[in-house]
Amino acid sequence: MNLFDRHRQLLRRKNAPAAAAREIPEAVFASCPGCHASVLKSVLQTNRYVCPSCGHHFPISARERIRQILDDGSFRELDARLSTVNVHAFPHYDEKLDTASRKTGMKEAVICGTGTIDGIHVAVGVMDARFMMASMGMAVGEKLCRLIHQATRKKLPLILFSASGGARMQEGILSLVQMARTNAALEEFSEHGGFYISVLTHPVTGGVSASFAMAADIILAEPEALIGFAGRRVIGFLDAIVTRGDMKKLLARLLRLHRGRKS
Repeated sequence: MNLFDRHRQLLRRKNAPAAAAREIPEAVFASCPGCHASVLKSVLQTNRYVCPSCGHHFPISARERIRQILDDGSFRELDARLSTVNVHAFPHYDEKLDTASRKTGMKEAVICGTGTIDGIHVAVGVMDARFMMASMGMAVGEKLCRLIHQATRKKLPLILFSASGGARMQEGILSLVQMARTNAALEEFSEHGGFYISVLTHPVTGGVSASFAMAADIILAEPEALIGFAGRRVIGFLDAIVTRGDMKKLLARLLRLHRGRKS
């Protein structure tokens, strides 16, 4: 074997693992960002989209979150058709909204409704970061306020799952005012004896962390979730970091404790 043939043979050996890796079907396996392991998607789904090797929590959709947390068949969506309007005629905003809607099957970045957790009736709002990073605009604020008012009227405990990049810049001041609106609705909810649990998922930043996400009776977070605002001193405290597999069980326990306190 001459030197040239030997060199080609070594190159083939060197590239063999990479070639094998490229042959792994993307539709069957997912690569874990935490440990870089290849995980069967069926295994990932069974494990609540948590890596079985390192515990990394993959992002999940709002619909999947609802499926994991609420009792089967109990969810009743509110204001499903409510969507935002490009009031400032911001360039390309309509196209971005249309793209996000087709990608997620949602009209806006949050799904709100009522359901049960271990038989306990709750009002639930779940943000979906796939929809324009779940930025908080007029429609998001309106849906959350309507949900909070519904919880106040029906005396339901409230659970909000946050995952957002903050205020939606395309809506200007009308986006920023949603922070005050949701906080005012929560203040009224609290004055009527309401019980509010905030669950922070990856990520929670900007105007959302500065408003309703940190204004709860109990604040929980998923492992490794990015939580912040504009600096280390502008942030609240967490009561617990809870894995996805334990979340429903803990929420049910907290709801039962609160119900027992009221009786």
